[in-house]
Amino acid sequence: RVMYIIAGLGNPTREYEKTRHNVGFEVIDVLADRLGTTVEEKKFKGCYGRGIIGGQKVLLLKPQTFMNLRAAADFYKVDPEHIIIVYDDISLDVGQLRIRKKGSAGGHNGIKNIISHLGTQEFPRIKVGVGDKPKKMDLADYVLSRFSKEDRAVMEDAFREAAGAVEMMITQGADAAMNQFNGHKG
Repeated sequence: RVMYIIAGLGNPTREYEKTRHNVGFEVIDVLADRLGTTVEEKKFKGCYGRGIIGGQKVLLLKPQTFMNLRAAADFYKVDPEHIIIVYDDISLDVGQLRIRKKGSAGGHNGIKNIISHLGTQEFPRIKVGVGDKPKKMDLADYVLSRFSKEDRAVMEDAFREAAGAVEMMITQGADAAMNQFNGHKG
């Protein structure tokens, strides 16, 4: 049975591709590629794929609503500490990763929704830095904007690092991954 759910946050439609808000989806794509799977089948009202990391069955999920995450967790009886959420963070520099074992939403609406649907803050997450918004820019506009060419290259590395962090969290535990990746720049 599925032991881990790895969910990347983002928006499903084409117009959101490669925006700051969709870095979670991009990390899932990199992981899927590494695991030789695709994230396409529609189930739990999201796109999902399956793979194996370190002998553990994993479900890769791009939830389209946060109920879907709960549905998948209930269906596979996966405990919150085995649900790894990957998402964008504007408080981190472009491409910087920060892994946490639990915590509050810190102003991220997606995480707020996940906490309310799972009924706990005790799930691990990988925050992928997308840089702070320019002073005059609206936050919604900023997270839906795309990266400069230079930043895009940094982000591509960060997606690979984040995929590696997921693998390490599953094979060696969150502490090992935190030691390896937190504060480290690509």
